[in-house]
Amino acid sequence: MTLEKSTKTETDTVSQPSTPAAIKASVAAIQKSFTSGKNAVEPYDPNTALNDLPIVRRALQLFLESKMVESEDLLNEKDPVKERLYCATGYGLVQAIKGFMSYEDEDLVAAIAIVKHGNNVAAQHRKRSSFATKLASLVTSPSVSFVKSMTIIERHAELTYAETLFEKALLGIVYSGDWLQFIKEALNMRTCVQIYRLLDRYITIMDAESVEAGTGLQHPGIDQDFRSGVLLGMGVTDILLSLLPSRIGAIMEVFGYKGDRTQGLEMLAKAGGWTNDLSNPDPEIDIEEEGIRRPICDMALLIFHLVLSSFTFDGVDIMFANKILQWNLKRFPRGVFFLFGEGRMRLCRSQPSLAIESYTRAMEAQTQYANLYHISYWEIAGATLALWDIPQSLPYWRKLQQEATWSKACYTYGVAVCLLELGGEENEREADLLMERVPTLMQRIAGKSIPIEKFISRKARKFRSQKKRLALSGLEFAYNFLAIAHAPRTVITEKMLPLVEQQAGILLNAEKDPKTYGRGGSEGEDEYWDDLALTRFLKGVCLRYVAYPDPDAVLDPNEPSLMPQKEAANVAEKVLRQLIADGPQIRLDHHLVYHAHYELGRLLACNGSFIEARKHLDLVFSGKPLEVSSTNRKGKYSMENALILRTHAALTALDQGKPL
Repeated sequence: MTLEKSTKTETDTVSQPSTPAAIKASVAAIQKSFTSGKNAVEPYDPNTALNDLPIVRRALQLFLESKMVESEDLLNEKDPVKERLYCATGYGLVQAIKGFMSYEDEDLVAAIAIVKHGNNVAAQHRKRSSFATKLASLVTSPSVSFVKSMTIIERHAELTYAETLFEKALLGIVYSGDWLQFIKEALNMRTCVQIYRLLDRYITIMDAESVEAGTGLQHPGIDQDFRSGVLLGMGVTDILLSLLPSRIGAIMEVFGYKGDRTQGLEMLAKAGGWTNDLSNPDPEIDIEEEGIRRPICDMALLIFHLVLSSFTFDGVDIMFANKILQWNLKRFPRGVFFLFGEGRMRLCRSQPSLAIESYTRAMEAQTQYANLYHISYWEIAGATLALWDIPQSLPYWRKLQQEATWSKACYTYGVAVCLLELGGEENEREADLLMERVPTLMQRIAGKSIPIEKFISRKARKFRSQKKRLALSGLEFAYNFLAIAHAPRTVITEKMLPLVEQQAGILLNAEKDPKTYGRGGSEGEDEYWDDLALTRFLKGVCLRYVAYPDPDAVLDPNEPSLMPQKEAANVAEKVLRQLIADGPQIRLDHHLVYHAHYELGRLLACNGSFIEARKHLDLVFSGKPLEVSSTNRKGKYSMENALILRTHAALTALDQGKPL
């Protein structure tokens, strides 16, 4: 396996990629540590595996109360050798979360080993299939009768086997450096989906039999812990499949795997008894009756509505998410994950100042997992950009650059553009050194570069080729992290737009002879058209949010008078159309034409011009070259996949009559 996840420089502490032999040795050592000792608590009888559920429930509660170390200690104390079904798999889940948070090679390798061990433990508890059953499974999926023949413990083992396989696949996809490993883990995902769907069919049939027999809507023989696990698995896999790009989704459909987002969201909500009735803040299932995986279902819903909403509109309901969030904040007032959710909620509602308060409280809520601070740093860095408070944003980009490992390239670029915005000879010298390093810090997942890292790497190279100059770099960076979308309108009009107008004035001076711009000559002319396109684009985006704030934004009733809505919308439309018309002149930043069609389509939809809005969105979604003269562009344009995903979401919202 070729690993290209991290690159080490003299000033970085990113670990070098491990060799396949080292990975294998690390996995073997961790697994041996589980089996080499004696269980210090009591002999384990697999027939009483479910007796450990109260311990695991308590461990999960401690984890959600920001007592992570106590949670791990409880599981270790109960099951030092990790032979118990739920202790082993629960411990694996904790380690998987740690691996995703740190993104360090050693943490990911450790998590893979521990989750793999938990998967083996679950496999040992599963019902053994006969040879005839195994042979038949090569042709058809297992039947519900096979699940009916299981004991309750075997059914739980089947569920935990799917869960650990899912966790291992996700860890492997993140950690893998080549397509071979990616495909292997994707096949494991397929097995997960098969198991979840089989268990869901079993529950549906058993509940129908219960209704027919008059013993209730839910079969009394199926416990809530099992139900919540099946609902979690079905909900998450349905949502993930629905988020796949259309081409990959079409391939998955051939194999019978189509994501139903509505169904997925309903299943996650069902685990907690959540309804869309916003007048009733409480769920129908209380804490005493809930299944053990119910809080994880709630967290999955919050991630979809508050985080994945950056890429999609379909199914997103911020107010419904707020209902779930507020209930969980009462339950876990110092729960770091729900405090993150509160910060996200406030950012989605264009309240970056309040969001910063939530993320600060999240940092104060725990001191055990240092990597959790990095999430707060990241979110505060974005929120301060939404406030256009560059002096406040810079320290958080620096902290990320020094401590976090998710994307060294992004953090380094964030520091650099903040320094350029602040100006001054010393800041510009440091920015130059950082820009030189950005391309060397790019990482790979499944053998592929991360799109945002490719984008900023190109920008960093462009900065150096243009004699250490990059127009509106900070504001463009803010756009890509949705900071303009979440900015209060007064910040846009008083801080962001003046920067755009200042750059527009510089371009105006070179309008008659673009060859006098930048480096001068033909290169100066190329720079002129690229910078003009970027300036028009950012002006159009800023004015679009002045005219039509995000639908979920909470507007300040005391904000000063702004540009009239119609005027802001007209000017935004004008500059975006000018950008598109001058598309053939762009030398490097071809992506601006595509993003301009996308933003113009959304603006027209807000104006009520739905037919023309669809025309522009369809152009982006078609994948066809839109620059009129695209001979200078090679391959994909920057951030293409992310834009296609958002465009598809916008088209879906348009079909459903939802605001864009």
